[in-house]
Order: sequence, then C-alpha cells, then structure tokens
Amino acid sequence: MTTSSDGPSARRGDLTLGHVLGAARLDPAEVLVVRHTYRADGLSHPQGATVDAVREYTRAQDVKGGKFPRSPPSLWLVFMADGKRRSRFLTAYENHGEDVGERTATGRFYDLHPSEALAALRDRLVIEWSADTINWAKGGAAAAQMPVVEIADPARVAFPGFDRVLLTHDQLTAVVEDPRYDEWRTALAVVQGIYLIADTSTGKLYVGKADGSERLLGRWTAYARDGHGGNLALRELAEADVAHSRHFLFSILRVFGPATPVAEVDEAEAHFKRALLTRQHGLNRN
Repeated sequence: MTTSSDGPSARRGDLTLGHVLGAARLDPAEVLVVRHTYRADGLSHPQGATVDAVREYTRAQDVKGGKFPRSPPSLWLVFMADGKRRSRFLTAYENHGEDVGERTATGRFYDLHPSEALAALRDRLVIEWSADTINWAKGGAAAAQMPVVEIADPARVAFPGFDRVLLTHDQLTAVVEDPRYDEWRTALAVVQGIYLIADTSTGKLYVGKADGSERLLGRWTAYARDGHGGNLALRELAEADVAHSRHFLFSILRVFGPATPVAEVDEAEAHFKRALLTRQHGLNRN
C-alpha cells in the first residue's frame, strides 16, 4: 500500500495513522507517538533494540522537557526510523506517570508498562513522519495526519524444532489455521509422535500418541477444533467447562518417522505413561 508523500496534509482518500487509531478505538488525545533513530548513545543497532532496551531508552527523558511534553498522555506508540521519514511501529506502552523518586538533575523517568495496543501491527505498520523529523515526539492529534505507507504481511513463524514446541490451546489453533505457521504444519504432518498435554490449572498430565496416517498434525487439529480430541478425561473437563482447554499446554515427547511400526509407537506411549504416572495421578484412563 502506498500513499502520497505530500506530508501531514495527506490527500483525501489516503490512509493515515488517524484512521488506524480510529479503527482501534484509540483516542488521539490520549496518545503520544515517539520516533527513535539508531544512534551510538542510545539504540545503536537493530539487534540491540530488545524489548527491555527499547523500554529503558523510551522511559528516560530530559528533565528540561524541550521536544517532549511535560505531561505526556497515557498511551505511547513507539516507532523506529526506517529510512528517511519512514517510521516502523515497534511497540506500545501504558504510561503510569513519572517515577519522581528516580528523577535526577538531568533526567525524568516514566513508569512504562507493555500495552497490547496495535499489537497485530508490530513491525508491520509503516508511516511517513512529518517533514520536521527533529520533532521526534508528537501528540496523537498531530501524528494522526501522518500517512500510512505500508502494512506488511505478518512475518512467517519459523518452526523451532520438535523438542522446543510448547503451545497453549490458542497458539495450537493458530498453528492449525494461520498461514504464518505453514512451516509448522509441514513438520507436524510428516511424523508420528508421542505428545504431552499439561493442565496448568491442576498440574495433571496426559500422554497421547499420533500414529499411522493421522500424524501429529492430524491429531492436534482435533484438539484445536474441540479442546479434547475425543479423550475421555479431557472430554469430561470440557463438559464441565467448555473453555477448560485454555489451561492446556501442548508439547512433544518423541517423534517417529512415517514408516515406524505402530507397535513401536505404542510401546513408547506406554513407557511415558509409566514414567510420568499419568494413569495413577494424571488424565490417562488406560
């Protein structure tokens, strides 16, 4: 998506940051838009722009004020310079006010907490900053006029390896349905395996298997769909609380190639049930 580069007075019909704020039901009067650039005395390079580093850099402001408002609003949207006036959305913070106890002769420090505002647009939303890039902090009303020059496709999510899979039920649903997880589905579709479901509300465990032509992807798709996959104890939990699967964590204990005999998979499943005591103290009924 592209727009005119005529500055803050974008042509009628152009998509602006104000339109994005409106769609998210954010009041511009309650928003501060901040633009950082990479510099030796701050965030020096992209690899250093970690969550903690960006927060610490953003919360520290000059006690003299200058270009920064004395009483900044409650929501801060942080952008990073992305070439000339292009500015890419990094993250958002809730401002809980200045921590007066931290004030020094030269600096003020704000109590910033991570916010989910515009979370789906992190690293994807690019706006064109106004011509006065020296003014790196803008009130929401002024920033609302800045044109949107790009909303990139969501980044693909790399498969971390079978031994590093750990998913909530919501994340499992995304793996099954979201195009960003194509790599995950490819990996899960070619292996048989032994998996573990942990109920975080009780600590009880369930050991299951995906064998034959079903593979891990097919078995886990059933859990994504109904939360219990037809398993007796898990179905009982769902009958008592239809949303109980929100407590589940899914992981993989062992994988097998597609040609592995079913008997070998069964033997591994039985081993993990014994090792983890899931028949005596968990959610396995056989």
